Amino acid sequence: MYTFDDLRRIIARLRSEDGCPWDREQTFESLKKCLAEEAGEVFEAVDNKDMDNLCEELGDVLLQVMLNSQIAEEQGAFTISQVIDGLCRKMVRRHPHVFGNMKVNSVEEGVALWNQIKMQEKAKKP
Repeated sequence: MYTFDDLRRIIARLRSEDGCPWDREQTFESLKKCLAEEAGEVFEAVDNKDMDNLCEELGDVLLQVMLNSQIAEEQGAFTISQVIDGLCRKMVRRHPHVFGNMKVNSVEEGVALWNQIKMQEKAKKP
C-alpha cells in the first residue's frame, strides 16, 4: 500500500523535468476548473451514496491539493507540510471544547463557538 510520502514523491516526479508534460504545465489558475469539477464529482458520489466512487473522487480532490501545493513549493510560497500544519492548528484552535477546557452542550453551541473563533481570527488579520 502506498503512503502519503509516496504520494509526495509521485507528484514531485510528475512535475519534474522528466515528468509528465501535462502536469508540468499546470498552474494555480489552470487547476481551478479541475478542482471545481472534482468537488462536484464528490457531491455526486455522496448524493448517490456510492462509497467506492466517493473514495476515488476524494483521491482526485487530494490530487488537486497536492498539485497546488507542489506548485507553491516550487515557487517557494509554502509546502504541503505547511498546509497540513496550518489545518491541524486551525482544527485544534477552533475546537477548544475537544482540545481545551471549554464545554458545549449541542451541535449549535459547537457551530457558534467555531464561528466566534473564526470571526476573531479574521479580525486579527491585516
